[in-house]
Amino acid sequence: MKHVWILNHYAQEPGGPGGTRHYSLARHLPEHGWSASIIASSTEHNSGRQRLKPEEKLRLQNYDGVPFLWLRGSNYSGNGLDRMTNMLGYTRAALRAENLSQLQRPDAVIGSSVHPLAAWAGRRLAKRYNVPFLFEVRDLWPQTLIDMGRLSNQSPISHALRGLEKSLYKSAARIVVLLPRAGDYIEPLGIPRDKIVWISNGVELDDFVPAAPIPRDVFTLMYFGAHGGANGLDNVLRAMRIVQDDPAGGKILLRLIGDGPLKPALVAQAQELGLANIRFEDPVPKKMIPQLAAEADAFVICVRDLPLLYRYGVSMNKIFDYMAAARPTIIAMDAPNNPIEEAQGGLTVRPEEPAKLAAAILDMARLPTDERIAMGKAARRHVEEAYGYRYLAGKLASTLDSCVGKA
Repeated sequence: MKHVWILNHYAQEPGGPGGTRHYSLARHLPEHGWSASIIASSTEHNSGRQRLKPEEKLRLQNYDGVPFLWLRGSNYSGNGLDRMTNMLGYTRAALRAENLSQLQRPDAVIGSSVHPLAAWAGRRLAKRYNVPFLFEVRDLWPQTLIDMGRLSNQSPISHALRGLEKSLYKSAARIVVLLPRAGDYIEPLGIPRDKIVWISNGVELDDFVPAAPIPRDVFTLMYFGAHGGANGLDNVLRAMRIVQDDPAGGKILLRLIGDGPLKPALVAQAQELGLANIRFEDPVPKKMIPQLAAEADAFVICVRDLPLLYRYGVSMNKIFDYMAAARPTIIAMDAPNNPIEEAQGGLTVRPEEPAKLAAAILDMARLPTDERIAMGKAARRHVEEAYGYRYLAGKLASTLDSCVGKA
């Protein structure tokens, strides 16, 4: 069986909060002739949790047959100098031969961004072992930072990141993208389109056993995930104020499950708006999401109105979790792809328009139960066809085979 190393600085093991893309892909790769080792930082990205004991520099840990190599990472918060120190530390640790001695020798190496230094380290390792390098692009750095207003287009950092980005694209045997139209960004940089392969985020379908909605007096709307600047939850709160003031909105409840840098401000905003129809809840391990999702009548997703940021599409984990739970979703988003709309599995409105979002919430709550059930089933069918991790692992294995040749 051929073996691939996946360098993902922020890889998440099963059981914790956050996405488990590479664990899920690695679980199913053996069905297609491949196995994988994941090389990650010991510092959990959002929480800062340290996975290693004080005396440990690294640990090789197995999760359901998937090896994770945890490399000691420094603590950090926010996006300042200490986070950059953490990135550089991970990169150096990943390149030390003695740190990798417990792993099976690779037949290919995948370097996965969020930040490009992990991909750069992956390219160095692929060259060391004389195997193909694949560049997985989860965020288009620096373009994402520029589109979000965090970085100037003409800054020296932008120019340096663009140079590294283009170099990684050119040297990669294949470029794996999560956004369906990322090729529209990459190809004009002089990269052949046939090097680019779209492998979306997805969902472990077996974790979600669709259950009929539980009859109750309150219509429960639910949100799982980060409470950050890109999530647009302030607009959801404004929409819930409109819902609360509507005569038909008295029995609609929104449960916000998760954490993030803006959560204290959102709690304060809810108090300022006098919202009695909101419940803030702590984040839960990913394994608990299917159980909680079954308590929802519908889900909500809201993003910022940033057409430049979303012009290459979206691939949010929560979209596929919601669809797998066989519940309809109200999504406030304007992007080239919309799995909810493609499946006819919910309602779509424009982002940052609380009045339209409130109207969609009220419309969803008014729908007969059997119509909402039909929407949820349509969403589940669509995600089964295109976004299950067993299917996506097959696409990744085919991509790897095309680089190294079949055994």
